[in-house]
Amino acid sequence: MTVSPDLVEAVRVRLARAGVEPSAAQVAVALRAEKSVYGDAEILAVARALCADLIGAGPLEPLLAEPDVTDVLVNGPREVWVDTGHGLRRTSVTFTDDGAVRRLAQRLAAAAGRRLDDASPYVDARLAGGVRLHAVLPPVAPGGTCLSLRLPPKRTFTLASLVEAGTVPPAAVPVLTSMVSGRLAFLVTGGTGTGKTTLLSALLSLADPRERLLLVEDSAELRPLHPHVVRLESRPANLEGAGGVELRDLVRQALRMRPDRVVVGEVRGAEMVDLLAALNTGHEGGCGTLHANAAADVPPRLEALGCAAGLTREAVHSQLAAALDVVVHLTRGRTDGRRRVAEICLLSRTPTGFVEAVPALGFDAHGRSHFGPGYDALAARTPP
Repeated sequence: MTVSPDLVEAVRVRLARAGVEPSAAQVAVALRAEKSVYGDAEILAVARALCADLIGAGPLEPLLAEPDVTDVLVNGPREVWVDTGHGLRRTSVTFTDDGAVRRLAQRLAAAAGRRLDDASPYVDARLAGGVRLHAVLPPVAPGGTCLSLRLPPKRTFTLASLVEAGTVPPAAVPVLTSMVSGRLAFLVTGGTGTGKTTLLSALLSLADPRERLLLVEDSAELRPLHPHVVRLESRPANLEGAGGVELRDLVRQALRMRPDRVVVGEVRGAEMVDLLAALNTGHEGGCGTLHANAAADVPPRLEALGCAAGLTREAVHSQLAAALDVVVHLTRGRTDGRRRVAEICLLSRTPTGFVEAVPALGFDAHGRSHFGPGYDALAARTPP
């Protein structure tokens, strides 16, 4: 049933003044005080709405419960969008005013142990259950409080299910399978929301069950179907600026934990240097994800990260040439929002000493494959 926001707000204020929990009994008392006559179903509906507002995600709660939703985006009180894997869709959900959005954002930030107010008008945090929170308050966001919630996958996709969904072309399956079984080091790349984490989880599920996987992440999003997984998760500094644990620290710790594969959920900073060093010192089969617009952009992107961490350009490419083998690049359709593997490239060192991504196997929007100049060399590294 639909509950009037004004009624919920009136009951919320009355319960807050009384200092009591929003139980069904207390809601019934508050409704009677509001001179409203409702049956049991209406009382329970108001109680659920209040619980969602006080300890849950408020009006967003039903959206977060939908099985296919990956992102919930709030652009002020009148615009709420969701992504179900087929592009963004505007919903009919609204808030009473921007104050309601602000209160929700601040409560979620507080639940993650972070501060969100006029002195600190934005926050990036991880909530219980793996939901990633980002919020920005006015006047930094002049259109109203902006709230972004990225949900962890509710299930792990296998390679077969990704083929069925159209994300992985059938012709790519033998190459991807051999790549994992042959313990090649690889990166899954693409833009935001292209399904990098989903594909990496599916590929890690193919790893030998006798292997020990060390997963290093900012937030626990990788969910491989594998019997031996050890997770390490970074931690932001507290309000005093102490206690932070960075990905680079965790990569170093992972190397001391007898890993068969070191996996970095998202390579985006100085941890790239330690990952390359690990892959150059006997830790085969390592992998991760990287934001990149195209496979050809991967070497320059890694070069930029390495140089920012203190390496020279030559040193980055020297380590890169020996550490990483393959790039699997994902794209997302502009019209239908469908995620798909667009290209598999081999990382190869040129006569100049720098590494480039050589196309080996490409796929069009219909899954049809075509061979690139790097296919023979890739096939030699991934025997059936």
